[in-house]
Amino acid sequence: MSRERHVSPRTTEPLRFNEVASAPHYARSTDKPVQFVTVANPQGTVLGYVWANDEDDAAGWKVRRAGGDEAFNRGALYVSKLRDAKTRGLRPTAALAEIVRDTDPAGPSHVVPGSLRQAPDLGTVKNLADQD
Repeated sequence: MSRERHVSPRTTEPLRFNEVASAPHYARSTDKPVQFVTVANPQGTVLGYVWANDEDDAAGWKVRRAGGDEAFNRGALYVSKLRDAKTRGLRPTAALAEIVRDTDPAGPSHVVPGSLRQAPDLGTVKNLADQD
C-alpha cells in the first residue's frame, strides 16, 4: 500500500514580507556621553537606570540584573514613557527630565532623588547595572 504525499502550496511558496510601521523610538545605543538616573523600588532597591543622549537621539532603560524579575518588569514603565516622549517629539534628555519631574516616590518604582548623573558612555551605565 503506497501513500502519495501531497504538498500544500502554502508551504512551498516564498513568503512575502510586509513591513509594518512601528512606534517611534529612540536609538537604543550610543558611544557618546549619557545622562542617567537611578530607579529604585519603595524599599530602596536599585532596579535599573534610565539614560539619554541627544547627539545620537538615543535613550533607554538598563535593567539591574541583581534586581531580578521586579527590575525587568518595572522597566516596561520607563520604556513606555520614553516611547511616548519620542512620539511627542521630545529630545532624549527632555524625556529624561520629564521622567524625573513626574516620578512618584509612593509608586512601585521611582527615580531616586538627586541621582541624575553624567557618564562618559553607555558602557559605564551597563557596568553599574551588571554589578551585584
